[in-house]
Amino acid sequence: MGELFRDTYRYRELIWALALKELRVRYKRSVLGFLWALLNPALLMVVLTLVFGTIMRFSIDHYAVFLLSMLLPWTFFSQSLAYSVESIVGNGDLLKKVRVARLVFPVAAVVSNIINFLLSLLPLMLLIVLMRFPLHWTWLYLPIPMVGLFLFTTGAAFFFATINVFYRDVSHIVQILLSAWFYFSPVIYSLDFVPAKYRWAFQLNPMVYVLNGFRLGIYYGMLPSPQSVVMSVACGVIALLMGFAVFRRYQNSFVYYV
Repeated sequence: MGELFRDTYRYRELIWALALKELRVRYKRSVLGFLWALLNPALLMVVLTLVFGTIMRFSIDHYAVFLLSMLLPWTFFSQSLAYSVESIVGNGDLLKKVRVARLVFPVAAVVSNIINFLLSLLPLMLLIVLMRFPLHWTWLYLPIPMVGLFLFTTGAAFFFATINVFYRDVSHIVQILLSAWFYFSPVIYSLDFVPAKYRWAFQLNPMVYVLNGFRLGIYYGMLPSPQSVVMSVACGVIALLMGFAVFRRYQNSFVYYV
C-alpha cells in the first residue's frame, strides 16, 4: 500500500490534469457542457420517481429525496467503473511512450467522477429546499461515507482496469454487472421492502454498507451506528487492498497487451 500512496502523491498533478482532461473530453462539443453533471441524475430521478413513486407507488414520503440520497453516490460508483475499466487500454499509446506510474489512469478516472458527484449534490440541495424537506445537520457527516465509497470505487477500478487489459470483453461485462448490481442494491427501495427470508442475501452486497450512510444522513437525518461506520470503511479498505494487489501484480505487463 505504501507504493499506492507514494505514487498517488508523487503524480498528484498529473492525476488532476488527466481528470480535468477526461471531463473536458466527455463534454466536448456539448451545448450544456458541465450542466450534464447536474441534469443526468436529475432526469434519471424524474423517471424513477414517476415509475416507483407514482405508478408502482412505493409508500415513501418525499420519494425524490429518498431516491437521490442513494442514486447520486451510486451514479458516481457506476460511472467511475465504466470509465476506469478502459483507462489502461485507452492510454496504451501514452504508456508505451512515457515512463509513468500505471495507477494514475484508473485513479484519474475516479477523481474526474468525484468532481461530477460533488457537483450533483447542488441540485439535490435545491430540490430539498423547494420541497421544504429538512436540510439535516447530518449532511456534515457525509465526508465519512464518501471516504468509504471512494476507497471501494478505487479498488474496483484497479481490479476491472487490470482484467480488461487481458480480456477486452470485461468492459461489456461491467455494464451488465452494474445493471444487475443496481437493482440488487437498495437504491430505489429500502431493505425493509425485501422479505425477511431473503434479506440475508442482500446484506452480502458490500454496497449496502458503503451507501447506507448517505441515506441516513440526507434523508433520515440520522448518524449510523459505530458498527455501520466500521463496515462502510472496512468494505472500502478491503476492496482497495484486493484491487490494488491485482493491479500491482500485473502492471508491468500492461505495455505488452495494450
